[in-house]
Amino acid sequence: MYTLLLPAVPPSLPLAQPTQASADAELVAQLQRGSEAAFRTLVERYQNRIYRTALALLRSPEEAEDVAQEVFVEVHQTIARFRGEAALSTWLYRLATSRALKNRQRARAQKRFAYFTSLLGFDNHVLYEPPDNEHPQAQLEGRQQVELLLAHIARLPDQQQVAFTLRHEQELSYEEIAAVLNTTVPAVESLLFRARKTLRNHLQPSLRHV
Repeated sequence: MYTLLLPAVPPSLPLAQPTQASADAELVAQLQRGSEAAFRTLVERYQNRIYRTALALLRSPEEAEDVAQEVFVEVHQTIARFRGEAALSTWLYRLATSRALKNRQRARAQKRFAYFTSLLGFDNHVLYEPPDNEHPQAQLEGRQQVELLLAHIARLPDQQQVAFTLRHEQELSYEEIAAVLNTTVPAVESLLFRARKTLRNHLQPSLRHV
């Protein structure tokens, strides 16, 4: 009888930790095999980021929750067709921003419809109530300044607003934002430059650090 002795891992050579990309790749493989545990892991890993991205664009907690749920339902239904041309996180951000912008466009259309019907005198009650503008950032000091900033961000062109949100809300790199928007890093730099310039022009001197 003898005992098999395995060589110990030297203390100076710690085991390599899986990268986010490799962890996501394994998660996708499990999802495509129909693992419900993997789906729960996906939701736990990304739900906060997806929710906060939608919230930054919609400024309505209820609508942001709806968007987040829709994103994960779509992932569950279509993961079998995911081929990994983009990172999993990139795909999720694309879904979130696309759905949030569509929801906002639909809300604007409803608001315009309500405005015109009220002008024409079709009825005497409000058809559309804009969403409550509560936002977690409104708890910060200078609530009025924060709300003013959010209002001006909401008026940015869609591409600028998405780039600004992903950079400052989600802290994505320029490369990651370029992947989400399916564009180049210089184009992202240009979008952010124009967004910041617009915000500075509208908000100076009350806001100094946009």
